[in-house]
Amino acid sequence: MNLVGKTILALLLFAGTSAMAQKETEFGQLAPSEQNFKVYEKDTTAHAVYLFEKGENYFEVRRNYVYLITKYHAKIKILDKQGFDESKIAIPYYHTEDRTEKISNIRAITHNGIVKSSLLQEDVYEVDVNDRWSEKRFTFPNVKEGSILEYVYEVQSPFLFNLNGWDFQGDIPKVYTEYAAKIPGNYRYNRALIGELTLDVNDATIRKNCFRIPDSSVEPADCEVLKYVMHDVPAFKADEDYMLSENNYRARLEFEMSEYLGFDGRKEKFTKSWKDVDKEFRTDRDIGGQLRKKNYFERNVPLELLSANEDKLTKAKRIYAFVKSHYTWNEKFGVLRDNRVKQAFDERTGNVAEINITLINLLNAADIETDLMMISTRAHGLPKRSHPVMTDFNYLVAKTEIDGVIYLLDATEKELPFGMLPYRCLNYYGRVMDLDGDSYWYEIEPEKSHGRAIRVLMELDFENGKGTGEMDEISTGYEAYFKRNQLANLAEEDYLKKIEESTLEDFFIRSYSLDAESSNELKLVERFSFETENLEAKQTMYVNPFIIQFFKSNPFKTETRNYPIDFGYVRSYKYFANFKVPSGYRLKQLPESINIGLPDNSGILRFNCIESEGMVMVQFALQLKSTQYTSEGYAYVKKFFENAVAVQNQSYMVFEKE
Repeated sequence: MNLVGKTILALLLFAGTSAMAQKETEFGQLAPSEQNFKVYEKDTTAHAVYLFEKGENYFEVRRNYVYLITKYHAKIKILDKQGFDESKIAIPYYHTEDRTEKISNIRAITHNGIVKSSLLQEDVYEVDVNDRWSEKRFTFPNVKEGSILEYVYEVQSPFLFNLNGWDFQGDIPKVYTEYAAKIPGNYRYNRALIGELTLDVNDATIRKNCFRIPDSSVEPADCEVLKYVMHDVPAFKADEDYMLSENNYRARLEFEMSEYLGFDGRKEKFTKSWKDVDKEFRTDRDIGGQLRKKNYFERNVPLELLSANEDKLTKAKRIYAFVKSHYTWNEKFGVLRDNRVKQAFDERTGNVAEINITLINLLNAADIETDLMMISTRAHGLPKRSHPVMTDFNYLVAKTEIDGVIYLLDATEKELPFGMLPYRCLNYYGRVMDLDGDSYWYEIEPEKSHGRAIRVLMELDFENGKGTGEMDEISTGYEAYFKRNQLANLAEEDYLKKIEESTLEDFFIRSYSLDAESSNELKLVERFSFETENLEAKQTMYVNPFIIQFFKSNPFKTETRNYPIDFGYVRSYKYFANFKVPSGYRLKQLPESINIGLPDNSGILRFNCIESEGMVMVQFALQLKSTQYTSEGYAYVKKFFENAVAVQNQSYMVFEKE
């Protein structure tokens, strides 16, 4: 199964059955099970829960025009005061300059036992979200703990491409959620079921002659009749670290119109092939046209930048450094619209597209063949591989090959090394747009060496209540890049203060230096001299050997997770420390050793302390060998980090007075 989920390829889906069928009730009536509902046992932390939710789509001729009709019905149980926000409803609708969707038949009731409070129509108001979307909004009246909020509405849409599908999963749990549709065979849609949750009911049948145009001699169309149901859908909780866009994982059904067959014989194709896109791309003013401006740059950059007698890699690195220094990124992405490379170059500021298209033009002007690669950032979602959806892409980088080695380049970040993409771009694959050939998919694979290694040599002086030591920290790959960004954006005093605040109490940095000779663009070596205070001499002294802690708390807190953990790159954290047994004391006890791993040898956690000739040697290593761990493996990773945090926070060397 890929990251996006399970794709429903056929128009006629496998028909599933379910023994748990929800009996639909009329608006305003509650089923006995709904009336008696007190707590949602499958998630006792929930503040509100959908007891029932149903959406329905069908096509209907009204006033001699075919409309897409949406009907919606929901019942929400408020479990406590923190669930009151669910009483605020916003119903979006789409519009253009000459056409608009219409929302009608909004009805809402707050059920408090036998007391019902109905929404007044004058309490429904409209808000413009942007130039294409607006919302009808209202708030349920008389909401209390234990209330059941019920509402219905209808949307009439002239935009047949707005068959958007269904969100099975939301911010609160759902006991029962159902989507039904009746789609004439004239209207063809691609569809996909996103996420890891499975359907409890998956029915698809063909109904003959179900859609006709009134007063027309055109033969009626057959319809596909769909019914999809999920029971006990957990809330989607996206507040944890290390995840890609929730768009990849939130359980939902997506539709995308692929072809329209008019009853008058007209045929319109909406889903293009990559060959269609490649052809348009070459002539597009905002992309293809901007990639053919190398003559402009040849005239407007230093002559030696392009003509220097150097090997290709050296020249490419020089051009890359020039573009980084020339531009200031305006924090905007920009991909498919309104890119003006010459203007951006003159103004020395630009979006991602303008900066990286400049880089591509300059590399090609230097006879270093380079293509544009469209990608989607981690927060945006994974592009569909099945067919082109240009809105899936929100970023572009350069792809070049030099002496048989392929490099992906992004010149927006001042501290970013040659051949490394920003962390936001580590999203598995992109589409390379070859102006002279066909486009193709290309995998994004970060280098394998990323991590932090800390070496500490420390002397403990309990009689004088302090400890002194030296510490070297070696950061590689992305860890070095993140450090360089901090150093570039903070005064040294502020940078050192942040380090002191992240360590043990009463820790002070006495001196700091950056070892330029040992550092390079992929490695940063720092040296610290430090002191700790308030080590009050007692009969028994407990000392945590971790001067620096990689993880102060477990980043994984929820009990379960219905989407993968994604670290972006493999990483390692190593800590080596030597402590001299202090004068007047003997070593009484060392922390327990630990040696555990993740399944399939995808992670290693080791911790060990030994004494030798008056020295205590501490070794700690945490290594993640995979960038992604499945939801099935979440419990293992959570426990893995729980152990790592416990080792750093709860390990003590015990010294006793002689």
